[in-house]
Amino acid sequence: MAKRRTVHVCQACGAQHPRWHGRCPDCGQWDSLVEETYQAPSAKDKGTGRGANGLAALVPAAGDEKPRRLGEIDADASPRITSGESELDRVLGGGFVPGSVVLLGGDPGIGKSTLALQVAGGLAAAGQSVLYVSGEESAAQIRLRAERLPGLGSDMQVLTTTRVEALAAPWQELVPSFVVVDSIQTIQTEAIDSAAGSVAQVRESAAQLAATAKKVGSVLLLIGHVTKEGSLAGPRVLEHLVDVVLTFEGDRAHAFRLLRAAKNRFGSTQEIGVLNMASHGLEAVENPSELFLEERSTRSPGSCVIPMLEGTRPMLVELQALVAPAPYGTPRRTTLGLEDARVALLLAVLDRRSPVDILSQDVYAKAAGGVRVAEPAADLGIALAIASSRLDQAVPADTAAVGEIGLGGEVRRVSRLDVRVAEAARLGFKRLLVPAVCFEEQKSRTKAREKGADPVCELVPIQDVAQAVDWLRENGMG
Repeated sequence: MAKRRTVHVCQACGAQHPRWHGRCPDCGQWDSLVEETYQAPSAKDKGTGRGANGLAALVPAAGDEKPRRLGEIDADASPRITSGESELDRVLGGGFVPGSVVLLGGDPGIGKSTLALQVAGGLAAAGQSVLYVSGEESAAQIRLRAERLPGLGSDMQVLTTTRVEALAAPWQELVPSFVVVDSIQTIQTEAIDSAAGSVAQVRESAAQLAATAKKVGSVLLLIGHVTKEGSLAGPRVLEHLVDVVLTFEGDRAHAFRLLRAAKNRFGSTQEIGVLNMASHGLEAVENPSELFLEERSTRSPGSCVIPMLEGTRPMLVELQALVAPAPYGTPRRTTLGLEDARVALLLAVLDRRSPVDILSQDVYAKAAGGVRVAEPAADLGIALAIASSRLDQAVPADTAAVGEIGLGGEVRRVSRLDVRVAEAARLGFKRLLVPAVCFEEQKSRTKAREKGADPVCELVPIQDVAQAVDWLRENGMG
């Protein structure tokens, strides 16, 4: 009989202690130690030979690995596996890397299982060996959901289980190139004496699955739940042992979804994927700017379009503001999709560095379409939207703005202005308010272009926020 031992594990740093402490001695975090019970492996289970049980039978012994020179390792020996979803490939950096572990999280009902099923079915249709493991749905439920998703391969293998050890035989028999586990909170291992979804079970189950995927060379996609705060449920070490952490975001009131990479060992974490939830599943949005601006009102004050960058992708987003008298004496500030601190800072700058009275007014600001805007280059657009609502002067429909605003009211430089200008021109914008420091640089580039090149916007240099307000008074539509 294998012996059981009890340890107290810190959920912040992962340190283990023989007894409970109110404060972790290693990292100093308060009330972070959780009691966990482990079953030590018996003599029969030790090693990785014929006596090994479960997934351990698929993992070679550590002694079989020998060090190799970095130059002798062929990086092209395991090419990336394209997922079949262009937006997902963009966020991943070109596709799945064999042997990688990907964690996909998001709110309930946002479309995590739908995206995983589309990718798994598409890879199966392309001839890849795929294993779909579900601990939440039955095989019949998965089949019903797959019927509304076109193009799914019928050769995809489906396994409904909540035991990690039950995956050993199918994994060894099929040798799948792509494995989906939906979800990691429903999977448990016999090595831990606790309920499924507990901190110990999530960490140990994910560790066994990740070790097997890396040794066998399979891509492992783990679907995870999120807490009410929006962070991934489970121990923090769960995010450390995976290679890629993807977050699936979206508003229930809107059809589009945003896919971001919070961690990516094989690519950039600045890319963003935009997908649209339709009746037949998720579909890629090639031109998100058109999607975000299709319902824009061009004559209402309090609206301004900004060309923002998400990684290498430019997107035009509408920022809206509403300024109203404060009926209760204390002005109210409400934001949606924008940082509260950034809007408060811009309100103070507008009040002190321009002739617009703001601090005595209620201010409501949002990014239309449910997009989150955190880029400093959006400062000028936010300030113009607020000033437009306060002055009741609409920003011209063919005008966009970009620039960072400092505490002195100056408009500062932004990165990759040429990409932003090209995107604005592609969607028909004739003028773009830009920082004066960037105006000469962009102007010289524009003159160097040959005739017949892509259309460009007229650039309007803005020195400070007061000049931007003056321009709005002269050119705005009252």
